[in-house]
Amino acid sequence: MGLSLATAERWVERWELQQQRYAVDREERFTVIADVVEHVVAGRAGRPLVVDLGCGPGSLAARLVRRLPEAEIVAVDRDPLLLELGRTHHPDAARYVDAEIGAPGWTDALELDRPLDAAVSTTALHYLDHATLLRAYRQLAALLRPGGVLVNGDHLPPDEAGPAGIAAHVGRCRAGRQRVFAHEDWRSWWAAVAEDPELADLLAERRRRAEPSGSSTGSSTGTPAELPLSVHLDLLRRAGFRQAGPVWQYGESCVLVAVR
Repeated sequence: MGLSLATAERWVERWELQQQRYAVDREERFTVIADVVEHVVAGRAGRPLVVDLGCGPGSLAARLVRRLPEAEIVAVDRDPLLLELGRTHHPDAARYVDAEIGAPGWTDALELDRPLDAAVSTTALHYLDHATLLRAYRQLAALLRPGGVLVNGDHLPPDEAGPAGIAAHVGRCRAGRQRVFAHEDWRSWWAAVAEDPELADLLAERRRRAEPSGSSTGSSTGTPAELPLSVHLDLLRRAGFRQAGPVWQYGESCVLVAVR
């Protein structure tokens, strides 16, 4: 299933563009996540250990390792095609792990040799339902060192008491001003992938995995649960995090930080 570097570069570049449609100020969000991790590991002895949840083709891992070249990043996803794009295009950014967040044994698959300094994610955890998210948060709390952080950049709409429709509208207006809707969308990207013979085996494996369970976990398949920010905060506290709250937000695009 190995890919050529040229193929991986081409599809990752297109991925980066289409993802701009779905994450308001995507680069700023990446930067904020890196700011948080850099702050948390500053002055600590040893090599920082970070897990990237729902890593896709390595977009966040590649940016993090540029900011923190000494960090060890473990990037996990259930999508075989996106993982192979990451391994090929960003081979030095992370150690890539094929596992499904929240599934039995997924944390064992990470093969961590010490507590995590940070767990990070972007536009991935909103696919997890309530029960799976609570379980994953508890598992991550157990993996993090005291003072370690979970940093999640995602679509986190306000709860019923907040102006959810207005928040979404503000985000769309910002995206429109940045002209991101000129890029191809999610469905178009995957339709184009299906026409590339070099990706045929990986795409077939991706489809095979999606068929039996219909699971909604992972970064690239299933129907988003998109639980509101207030639910995430409640689940994080129940999972054992002592502090949790947003540190950056535009519309419903949010960077949420939880401290172990």
